[in-house]
Order: sequence, then structure tokens, then C-alpha cells
Amino acid sequence: MWLIVGLGNPGQKYHLNRHNIGFMCLDYWMSALGNPTLRWKKDHQSENLTFDFEDQKVCIAKPQTYMNLSGQAVQSLMSFYKIPQTQLIVIHDEIDQPFGALKIHKNRGHAGHNGIRNISQLLGTNDYARLRLGVGRPPHPEMNVADYVLQNFSQDELKAMPEFLSKGCDALEMMIKEGVDKTASLFNGSSKS
Repeated sequence: MWLIVGLGNPGQKYHLNRHNIGFMCLDYWMSALGNPTLRWKKDHQSENLTFDFEDQKVCIAKPQTYMNLSGQAVQSLMSFYKIPQTQLIVIHDEIDQPFGALKIHKNRGHAGHNGIRNISQLLGTNDYARLRLGVGRPPHPEMNVADYVLQNFSQDELKAMPEFLSKGCDALEMMIKEGVDKTASLFNGSSKS
């Protein structure tokens, strides 16, 4: 079984924040798959659901602990479903990439991302796959990064969001079907798929 975790903060006021692009990606994927029988459930400190995709069992989850404690949900789900870290993918915002760019990495440091930091601390490793969705840096150097990622996407970014999330979902599906390394070789270093 795969565990795919989109990071974000629960609650309507955070819905369109840059920090919530992990939640947005999972919601977009579920909408694209178009299975109306799938229903989110609330347990393991997350909203999650399980389903079959391309002959693979998948659990997707949106931690409801707020970003800084995301690892609690990840740890609980991995333990309950006996998921190895090689079958974990975490989707999150990345300020070191421009909006619309994505990168797939494995076994990298947290680079200041508190959700990733907490997951790695609780798992005792950073050796898991990450789908990093670019949200860009603050427009002014003096702007606090935390304030920036808790702002909503701009109207222009929201208009471009479906194409960006579609590309992210393509990468996610390829990771499940063909592995992280092959997917990274195709998607990394390119702003288009």
C-alpha cells in the first residue's frame, strides 16, 4: 500500500493559502479520478481515504494537526497500515521553486519546512519521496516567509492552478506506477511535463 500525504492547515481560512497546496493537489486528484463513491473519513489525526489505483492500494491523507505536527498523522497511518517508508510520498509547498515548477526528491533535508521537519523527526529518517510544488519566494526580501506562505495565492496563480495541479497529479501517478527515480528523471528540471 502507498501512503500519499498532502500537507496543509485545516480550516476554511487556510483553504487557498500557498502552504495548503498539498491539500489542493489531493483534492484535485480525487476530482480528476471522478469516483463519487469515495468518501473522506476522519481518523489517525487526518482526513483520509483508501482506494485502488492501477492495481495498487493507495491511502491518501490530509493531516488535521496543523502543519508543524503533520508527522503525527503520517506516523499513525504508516503504523496502522504497515506502510514502509519506500511507499510514502509527501506533497508540499516549496518556496525555493517558482510557482508552476515541481521537483521530486528523496532522502533530502527539510530546508526549513516545518511539516517536513516534523515528519522526518517522528519517522527517524528523511528517506522518503517528496513532491515539491513551487510557490515562489516572497516578493520583498524583508517579508517573513511564514507570513508569505500563509497568504492566499494571487488571482493569476489561481487561474494557472488547474494546469499546475494536473502536472503534479501526472507526476504522482507516475511515481506510483513506475517509481520515484524514473519520474524524477522526467519531471525534474522542467517547468512542463
